[in-house]
Amino acid sequence: MTDGLWSRMGAVVYDPFLRRGERKGMTDRRAALVGRARGRVVEIGAGTGLNVEHYSADAKEVILTEPVSAMCRRARRRAAAHDSMRAVLASAEALPVEDGSVDTVVSTLVLCTVDDVEPVLDEIARALRPGGQLLFCEHVRADDPKLARRQSRYARPWAVFAQGCRCDRDTLDLVAQRFEIESVTTAEWWGMPSVVRPLLVGTAVVR
Repeated sequence: MTDGLWSRMGAVVYDPFLRRGERKGMTDRRAALVGRARGRVVEIGAGTGLNVEHYSADAKEVILTEPVSAMCRRARRRAAAHDSMRAVLASAEALPVEDGSVDTVVSTLVLCTVDDVEPVLDEIARALRPGGQLLFCEHVRADDPKLARRQSRYARPWAVFAQGCRCDRDTLDLVAQRFEIESVTTAEWWGMPSVVRPLLVGTAVVR
């Protein structure tokens, strides 16, 4: 778990940096996606807890996991107002739940940042019950060749700036190797730099 100076600074600027993108559609997108979570829910990479307000009564228990201490403290403050929620310091590669004990896993703008996607997807599959769902909203490598080239060109400096975030990751293919994709739609993350603008929003279940 991390809590260095750069991580603490990242926690401070995270919400302000995303604010314009949230106003230009991401808040509504979060509400539509997270509102479908049901039963026992684990959110990976919960950050500062921007999804907290969007869970419905169908989410009976919500465990917000976040590996960055400074982020987790902010998520914990947001979760404190909800009896059904708790925020815990944990990585997506080591979720603090039993095998097959979770109905829904939520991932919003997380799979771009983990070091290796495959172990995270394996851990999600371990945690989910048969028939459990993965709800995801992730920025991805663009289909447009010109933008894809720009993403490749700026991948390294963007990762340094955004604390490991990869702007050129082909996330859907990786998810499809481990899960059955039930639905997926494309979107644009307006209000954010073009290299992270292409989005995929979808639902998947364990194969």
